[in-house]
Amino acid sequence: MTGPGSVDGVEITDVVLRDGLQDEPVVVAVEGRVRIAEALVAAGVTRIEAASFVNPDRVPQMAGAEELVAALPGRRGVRWSALALNRRGVQRAIDAGVTDVCVVVSAAEGHSRANAGRTVADALADLDGVVAEHPEVRFTGGVATAFVCPFDGDIAPARLAEVARAYARIGITDLGLADTLGTADPQHVVRSVGAVREAVPDAAVGLHLHDALGQALRTVDLALGLGITRFDAATGGYGGCPFAPGAHGNIATEILVEHLHERGVDTGIDVGLLAEALAAVENALLRGSPIS
Repeated sequence: MTGPGSVDGVEITDVVLRDGLQDEPVVVAVEGRVRIAEALVAAGVTRIEAASFVNPDRVPQMAGAEELVAALPGRRGVRWSALALNRRGVQRAIDAGVTDVCVVVSAAEGHSRANAGRTVADALADLDGVVAEHPEVRFTGGVATAFVCPFDGDIAPARLAEVARAYARIGITDLGLADTLGTADPQHVVRSVGAVREAVPDAAVGLHLHDALGQALRTVDLALGLGITRFDAATGGYGGCPFAPGAHGNIATEILVEHLHERGVDTGIDVGLLAEALAAVENALLRGSPIS
């Protein structure tokens, strides 16, 4: 049996260790994050965004990224990725041994200034040449506030296409489009994906969905119909952006997996074992150090 759009299977990247923890009021120790990682792998998750190489003064929850990467379990078939906002973060990630790096820029100027402290053009210019300098690294171009911005409102599909073209010029055509607030209308997402594909025909598109209004699963179904087979999710639905007021949690990995399995779409992930991963997240947060 196949699911919507005749999709046989999808690839889910669990982002609870990065996006899920970055908006919590505590810092989880590296040991606690490793236990979460082990539980995710045990559940069959093979794509995990484990860390963010950003300034810990701004995002203290992401402190200890180097130590975490060094302690992650080495498992065949599991790909660990990390996020970076600039060239310095990319270099830190590579020096730590990361071979899958998601660089992120915003589609919206307002969010770019709040999140990265600079314009979208400057953020992209900083990344120019980084792909050529590191041919051993798999780069993904993440686009924050791809559809809606808390400062600038709705993002026109044409604007998103401009960012996609800019990524292509620096050699990145593997794109992850983020509904950072979780409020994007599913049809707006469809139009935006179409604009990106028209602008960069060889782009590989994935979606990073937050869920404020219960519409994320509808977006998933429409995306499957477009042939999109890569989604980000976070165990427990944790997550948010410290620099995007009103951002809601990610679509929960366990809810997404169950939704897809009900439609005959394989994920390779065991929903029952995800419950143990969720327990690991909850225990780690209970033991976390409050942020002063």
